[in-house]
Amino acid sequence: MTITGPNPAEGAPETGLPPALLHEAAEVGPGVGPWALAWRRLRRNRVALFFGGLFLLIVVICLLAPVYSNDIAHIGPNDQNVINTTNAIGIPIGPTWRFDHYFLGADNLGRDVAVRLLYGGRTSLEVGAVATLITMVLGVLLAIVAGYFRGLADGILSRIMDVIWAYPVVLLGIVLGTVIAVRGLGPFKSTTPLSTALVIGFVYIPYVFRPVRAQVLVLREREFVDAARQQGLSAGQIMLGEILPNLSSTIVVFVPLILANAILLEAALTYLGAGINPPNASWGTMISDGINEIPAAFHLVLVPGIMLVLAVMSVNIFGDGLRDAFDPRSRVRIAIASTSQGD
Repeated sequence: MTITGPNPAEGAPETGLPPALLHEAAEVGPGVGPWALAWRRLRRNRVALFFGGLFLLIVVICLLAPVYSNDIAHIGPNDQNVINTTNAIGIPIGPTWRFDHYFLGADNLGRDVAVRLLYGGRTSLEVGAVATLITMVLGVLLAIVAGYFRGLADGILSRIMDVIWAYPVVLLGIVLGTVIAVRGLGPFKSTTPLSTALVIGFVYIPYVFRPVRAQVLVLREREFVDAARQQGLSAGQIMLGEILPNLSSTIVVFVPLILANAILLEAALTYLGAGINPPNASWGTMISDGINEIPAAFHLVLVPGIMLVLAVMSVNIFGDGLRDAFDPRSRVRIAIASTSQGD
């Protein structure tokens, strides 16, 4: 008797897999790991790769800020030159389009906008990266502990996360940033890039904790975890050696999404006075300083605003591409949900 498999073009009623995934499985064949499959899908997503490359380009350009400042523009991010960069009524000059002389113009204090843009990008990206690291490390570790031990540990940690979750991130960030700026908090007597990163990293922990905890609750009941217990492995060894590696794809998907939100929240907190303090350059401080010069010097807001939008948009789109690469069913579920709502 000959057993034939389902035709990929007709779908698979038994598994519920869409034809596209069945065709991919038939094309790749057995023995290919999930990381190889994810990389294969990501390579085909040219939009995600383009925006990922764009974000990488922004990072490289911002890291080269000292080179541009010292070797090309010959001016620092906080050097002021009001006399030569404002007109008779005090309006700063616009872009000169000369790399060696105020390429993007000057602000109201005579500082080079292009130089401050690159240094501000370094600050914003560093704050976003540190905040993302704090969120991912604490969120994942607490989720593993809560999901694996359940009971009292899960109850306490979940209620703490529910309290943090109840407050909007911007509001909670403003409160914590204002407390640090006015009264200090522990070793932080005023707002600094590090304190801002800690605040942002703290407020986003529940957004990682909740979905990762749900996944850990499923993983702890799997056969390989039971086998590890039978072998006498400790709880720490099981959590770090068995459960954590199975969360790697989820962690990879969350990193760019949290990074984009952290960069955007830093700009919002700085604009509202609870983030980076002047004269330190960041995209948020540049937007805040430039608001007062609208409409006479609109470029002071437009330039950092465009860079902020490009950075956040590029890392968000790349993160969506990663999500589709590691979980292609998510795109199918979204499409089905949209069709059902339309009907």
